[in-house]
Amino acid sequence: MTRTARIALNRPLRRLFDYLIPDDQELRNGQRVTVPFGRQSATGIVVDNNSEPPEGVTLKPVTGALEPWPVLPEETFQLLNWAASYYQHPLGECLFMALPPALRRGRPAEQKRESAWQVAGTPADLPANAHRQQALLDWLGSQPTARETSAIVKAGFTRAQLSALADKGLVVETRVDAEPVATAQLPELSAAQQHALDQLPLPADGFATALLYGITGSGKTEIYLHYLREFLDAARQALVLVPEINLTPQTVARFRRYFGDRVVVWHSSLNDGERLATWLRVRNGEPVILIGTRSAVLLPFTGLQTIIVDEEHDSSYKQGDGFRYSGRDIAVYRGHLNQCPVILGSATPSLESIHNSRNGKYRLVCLEERAGNARLPEISLLDIRSRPLEGGLSRPALQALRQCLDRGQQALVYVNRRGYAPVMMCFDCGHIEECPRCDTRLTYHRRDRAMRCHHCDFQAAASDHCPKCQSAAFKPVGQGTERAEDVLGAEFPATPVVRVDRDSTQRKGSIQGILDRVNSGQPCILVGTQMLAKGHDFPNVTLVVVVNADGGLFSVDFRAPEQLVQTLLQVSGRAGRGNLPGRVLVQTCHSDHPLLQALCRGKYLPMAERLLAEREAGQFPPFRAMALLRAEADTMENSLGFLDGARRQLDGSDHDIELWGPLPAVIARRADRFRAQLVLLAHSRGRLNQVLSNLCQQLDNQRQPKGLRWQVDVDPQETA
Repeated sequence: MTRTARIALNRPLRRLFDYLIPDDQELRNGQRVTVPFGRQSATGIVVDNNSEPPEGVTLKPVTGALEPWPVLPEETFQLLNWAASYYQHPLGECLFMALPPALRRGRPAEQKRESAWQVAGTPADLPANAHRQQALLDWLGSQPTARETSAIVKAGFTRAQLSALADKGLVVETRVDAEPVATAQLPELSAAQQHALDQLPLPADGFATALLYGITGSGKTEIYLHYLREFLDAARQALVLVPEINLTPQTVARFRRYFGDRVVVWHSSLNDGERLATWLRVRNGEPVILIGTRSAVLLPFTGLQTIIVDEEHDSSYKQGDGFRYSGRDIAVYRGHLNQCPVILGSATPSLESIHNSRNGKYRLVCLEERAGNARLPEISLLDIRSRPLEGGLSRPALQALRQCLDRGQQALVYVNRRGYAPVMMCFDCGHIEECPRCDTRLTYHRRDRAMRCHHCDFQAAASDHCPKCQSAAFKPVGQGTERAEDVLGAEFPATPVVRVDRDSTQRKGSIQGILDRVNSGQPCILVGTQMLAKGHDFPNVTLVVVVNADGGLFSVDFRAPEQLVQTLLQVSGRAGRGNLPGRVLVQTCHSDHPLLQALCRGKYLPMAERLLAEREAGQFPPFRAMALLRAEADTMENSLGFLDGARRQLDGSDHDIELWGPLPAVIARRADRFRAQLVLLAHSRGRLNQVLSNLCQQLDNQRQPKGLRWQVDVDPQETA
């Protein structure tokens, strides 16, 4: 009897491929195989090991299985199948997202453990001219334990010298395991923290989702630590998601202090070997506590007992291109599949999560007092209309900074733009330097004397003269982190000014060096973007200055007010986390705006309820499900033409689906590609998913203009 398997390949194709199963092989769903694909060989994953062979087609056989076991266990396989269907993305690419890069390329799923070497018995005499071999033998003999190959090379010897001694039988290879790390005693919880901990769902109760709303500085991490110490079985696994790579080192350090080498890490900055080693520990069921960014939720856990999503509101959990999944939402579905609790923590929960707590899907747990003696900072609006500004800072703000530093304390200045200035403009002819590839302006980076596009990475040398009229009146306009750094450095020459943005933290370990410097407690001024607003604990920061709070007040994106409030409260929460009181100055040209007035009262939930009421009035998410059909092509005519055709296919097909557009994106041209979008809204999420599935099948079967690419974005975080 002919046996066939349906195989998924790591290709952007919404189809699977049929292959014959050789008589001497047994394949299982989720198993990695090699198959012939055209003139090449490809790595695939078995999706169906008992499929019906297509009629009238001669199939090629599977070349072989890469492992005798499935790299994707049943629960992970179900999760990724659901995600591919929900987010309307090719199944093959979704399945391969759960593998480390080495396994995607066909490398064996085995961990290379570093060898260690020790002297074999009594050292024998070596030839008189083998000086370095003798030196290596003497060095190994003087070591208290076997030494790894990397340590031997670091000591000045070569692998060839080591191999020569091994061939002579003078040294033997052994393996060393990492020594267990001593763990510390957890600090006691406050009464409020203990009360919050007692309300969280337990692993023994199965699946439940809790929304832990804890104000900034309330000690949510301590609750996570106590929860895992008390309720995580010693033989089971836990997943802790964090939104940013830069938050990983400090979170890992805290967790390892109490859980030792049980804590492992997953993020994109790890090398291939590190990611494979972590993946194997997870897949083999080792009782790890995995701390990782959004892609960690896709890993093949086999003993998952608890999921924690820290800063659950953060937009970084939504993948911005390709497989546009939400790490937070997949974590909740994974908890459902695993029948384990999911804890979503935030000081500024997303409106979707608050809505789910209102309708009973999530259990709301509140923690509304800071840990220890810390108190919430006082938030004040500083109207800068008609005030002279220096690098975006008003004189009252500079005066407050001086008073803070005179007291021996630290301050934080929040500027939501990196670079020196967002615009270079000629004050004679009005010329503005724009990106030649995008509908946006180039940002001036003074440190590198460069003009850069933050959308397509175009870069050009900066000029002192207008490229259009050659005038010397070619000046930077607006504020960026570099400009604020220069102004503050000139104003406070005796005080270190530490800039924290994507440019200053590119090197590995740079963010940790910056945090260590700040945590020393010495007076300094931190200048940075949203990277500073996320989860950092600076006990000696007592003043926060927000340079410009008006950006989100008048955006075309319906999520902008929510994101503005979240960012301002998060960055405000960096002040007063120690024993000293904190103060926040928010510079604005709209101090009478109701949202900013409400911000000064410092209560997030009432503001969230107001924003939810506005969303309900406009029937925006979470009160209706939303998806975007995005298109980009070499011309705007092709992008809009494709979306017009898609709309014609949708018109009249379902009265529950409301369509907006198609319209060009706000940045219509990016990297010489013209972008447009069609918005779909529906009261029924299931119906929207069904309509999208049918539409994708129809679009796949149609011939599209050359160079056109299209994509579906379900539950978009950016609609502009």
